[in-house]
Amino acid sequence: MEDNAVILDYLPLGYVNEDMSTFKRKPIAQAIGIENFTLLELIPKEGLDLEIHENVFIGKDKEQRDKIGRVKGKFEFEKLTATSRVELDYVIREIIESNSTKFIKFFNESGSINTRIHQLELLPGIGKKHMLAILEAREKQPFESFEDIKERVPLLKDPVSILVQRVKIELDNTTVRRGKNKYTLFTYIQKEGQDQNKRRNRPQKRNNNGRNNRRN
Repeated sequence: MEDNAVILDYLPLGYVNEDMSTFKRKPIAQAIGIENFTLLELIPKEGLDLEIHENVFIGKDKEQRDKIGRVKGKFEFEKLTATSRVELDYVIREIIESNSTKFIKFFNESGSINTRIHQLELLPGIGKKHMLAILEAREKQPFESFEDIKERVPLLKDPVSILVQRVKIELDNTTVRRGKNKYTLFTYIQKEGQDQNKRRNRPQKRNNNGRNNRRN
């Protein structure tokens, strides 16, 4: 469950393609959760408007929700409005940069998925060469910031953009999930009766800096 979300698009008259009159349509917003990048439809409280890029509280404590009346539920990537698609990259980047500690930790602690692939290799454009450069740099000293990563691993000119693209890959359900794209690093799409801790791909215990580990 997300506690906070960022507004991607706000439709004061609801979805125009809904089979009902304008009078009956309700205001709705498309948003993305800050913790797990969950795509959510939100209903604002009556008489209140929402702004694109606005951060809103959507947690279980409804008394603390100053603007959101109801969380309608999750929605699929293909339902994103044109505005949401334009804003998605910017908002994901904002979330990553605002929670940089979490993502720097990934670069410092990510491990092997199996004997053939490392979590770092799930990032777009990261192959064996880039992975080894990251592992060697973090072995000398843990990364402290995205700027630190760029300075010490010249091959990574924009690590934030790489993370943004990875999140979008995980959100996009319009393509078949094969190979590296069948894993999740930063998003969480819960299936009925499924425990979140079992769903997310987590780093394994590592020896030799996580290069050659077998699943326990």
